[in-house]
Amino acid sequence: MTRLKFHGQDIHTRGSIPDLGSLAHDFTFVKLDLSEVNFYSFKQKHRLLNIFPSIDTSVCAASVKKFQNLATEVGEAVIINLSMDLPFAQKRFCAAEGIDNIYMGSLFRSNFFKYYPLDIIDGPLKSLCSRCIIIVNEKNEIIYTEQVLELSNEPNYEEAIIAIKS
Repeated sequence: MTRLKFHGQDIHTRGSIPDLGSLAHDFTFVKLDLSEVNFYSFKQKHRLLNIFPSIDTSVCAASVKKFQNLATEVGEAVIINLSMDLPFAQKRFCAAEGIDNIYMGSLFRSNFFKYYPLDIIDGPLKSLCSRCIIIVNEKNEIIYTEQVLELSNEPNYEEAIIAIKS
């Protein structure tokens, strides 16, 4: 269990972010077209998971837009945005914001939390994802993690980009 904050109020996740150097587990998520895809099917050198509570919040939307803008800096890496939002909401957001070179993934029909217990278990965001960045290399090793301790804050984009480039 990890203790986080949401606007200063204590909240908790069911588990904790994976350890650096550990192997990333394969999981499924739902794409915008409602098909399911496995994480391991992405064979890029690096895969950045931008995990967040909901695309319909300003901070979450800002993180997706920021990673859209940074996508050209990550070379052959792929950026996958994950939340509990339904693909319909994600697709609407992408169309409105011109998001077209990063992936969106819904966890509503997924086994993600079995391997990554980053779901919030109490407070107003109960059952949603905590805000995290996980970067996985081509060997499926976790090389960078960040779990944002105050959910109303954005992740450290610069550190994530440095981790992908190194």
